[in-house]
Amino acid sequence: MISIKNYQEFEAYLGKDLGVSPYHKIDQQQINQFADATLDHQWIHTDAARAENEGPFKATIAHGYLTLSLIPYLWKKIIDIQNLKMEINYGIEDLRFGQAVVVGSEVRLSVNLKAIANLRGITKVTIGVELQIKDQKKPAFAGNVVFLYHFID
Repeated sequence: MISIKNYQEFEAYLGKDLGVSPYHKIDQQQINQFADATLDHQWIHTDAARAENEGPFKATIAHGYLTLSLIPYLWKKIIDIQNLKMEINYGIEDLRFGQAVVVGSEVRLSVNLKAIANLRGITKVTIGVELQIKDQKKPAFAGNVVFLYHFID
């Protein structure tokens, strides 16, 4: 795990791979809880019997936004950012979903530091992200995520 305490330490990784998280298994309980939280109960996510009989994947699949919501959790398995006053999820750019994540799949996040800027004392980082699915060639998604970090002086 990488530890970062300030802008200069972050900047040293510009253009480099930051690492890959451990795998996280997506089970039906997590999918159902996400459906409840977002009010998105489409059968392809929540009805295992129907998905097996009628669905193209023969099983339920995770919501695309559920897989996106794993970014902060998996990111913190790769990097330990210390000495912070505040951290903000600022944006997502050029993101494309590449493949559905079937229930029971294991996913992991691979990241690299695409850009860094000092905005009047706030560190803006753009990380390239790819959510990899174990034993699959295509990722669940790939794109860029932007975070703002306000380090303690």
